[in-house]
Amino acid sequence: MATPDLPARSRRRTVLQEPPLSYRFSRGDGAALGFYIGAMALLSLTPAALAVTAVIQDPVTASYAVNFTFYLIAGILAFIAARAYAVREARILATRPWLTLGVIPLSIIAMLVATMILVLLTGPPETAVNQVAAQDLMTSVSPWLIVPLFVVLAPFVEEYIYRHLLIGKLSKRWNIWICCLLSVLLFSGIHVLGEAEFSLAVLVPYLAMGAVLVGVYVWAGNNFMLSYFVHAAKNLLAVVLTYAVPAELLQ
Repeated sequence: MATPDLPARSRRRTVLQEPPLSYRFSRGDGAALGFYIGAMALLSLTPAALAVTAVIQDPVTASYAVNFTFYLIAGILAFIAARAYAVREARILATRPWLTLGVIPLSIIAMLVATMILVLLTGPPETAVNQVAAQDLMTSVSPWLIVPLFVVLAPFVEEYIYRHLLIGKLSKRWNIWICCLLSVLLFSGIHVLGEAEFSLAVLVPYLAMGAVLVGVYVWAGNNFMLSYFVHAAKNLLAVVLTYAVPAELLQ
């Protein structure tokens, strides 16, 4: 007599028995990564950023337009390059929905715990310039515009770059633990660009977040869709808390 769990196991077995996908770098990966690095380098230069935003009078609208355009293009290129992996990994997660749903809140809790441990070791964290800009944007723009950017597009692009490429594909050439360390450091570093004075205290929240996302990704068998869902949920929580807290308390 079949058990209720058998269909899910059968679906998972079917997915896993499909021909494995190649983890070689493709032209699509090159296009997505090239655009990401090039655009980030361009936007990090103040004159270039001013040139892009000069046509829009409202600085908030200009900032949102630049960020949304960047992540939209990067997201489209990333999805085209990784669509086969995203579909397969989502199908695997769908065979164990309760496990997937359970991992997400546990991972967010793990980020908070890891942050507290690092704070005890390094001292109080400092708010990064990019984080201040993100909070200012969230308090000035409708959540209907913020969610697509911060919850949908940005996490997908970053998980594709820092987990799928830097660990999933690069580990076919380099030691996986070196790739994991590189993923954490680059993921953290990209979030503190523009800092006038670099300090470890600024990196703390991103080091904790990056380490947990790497752990989730590797634990799930290099499933960047699971790390994407965790990343998106973490960003969604930040958005909800930002809009839930009265504006005068954020000043």
